[in-house]
Amino acid sequence: MHRDQLRPITPGVLPEVITRYLKAHRTHDTATAVTAFTGDATVIDDGNTYKSTAAIEEWLGRSATEFTYTIHVTDAWQADATHYIATQHLEGDFPGGAIDLRYQFTVRDGLIDRLVIEP
Repeated sequence: MHRDQLRPITPGVLPEVITRYLKAHRTHDTATAVTAFTGDATVIDDGNTYKSTAAIEEWLGRSATEFTYTIHVTDAWQADATHYIATQHLEGDFPGGAIDLRYQFTVRDGLIDRLVIEP
């Protein structure tokens, strides 16, 4: 997704499935978060790739317990009907203590098919 294709949107107009995932992720609700993904979804985070809901559920469970942090959406963009970005600000006890991460979503059939998380 090229940045020049993006148009800013308010976080409140992100698709329901993305909002559901972000809220569940923020509250460490792994069971709800995983329901936002297609069965063959892919997540790329911190140089690792997780493919399938089973792998994503394991990743979510581990990330929910590895560090203590707060998280909130600061910006959102839309490229087209299936591609969205939400920037989230995290603060916590992880190395560095604070970071802004871009969550790049691809939606298919009303669910998240691909999520790439990067600074």
